[in-house]
Amino acid sequence: MATATLPRRYLSPEDLADLFGVPLETVYQWRRKRTGPPGFRIGRHLRYDPEDVRTWVASRVGEVA
Repeated sequence: MATATLPRRYLSPEDLADLFGVPLETVYQWRRKRTGPPGFRIGRHLRYDPEDVRTWVASRVGEVA
């Protein structure tokens, strides 16, 4: 995934799943385990700031799987 192409709007969990090519449940597991990008709630809706996602991806680059 090229993080330079992230949209400027806040991202939904579905957006993250599509961007990373992972199941939606994986995004929710990242949130529960606090291993994914930081998210926030707007009412009952979960959203992610694209800058936070870029930072999270940059911190993951080079990690051993």
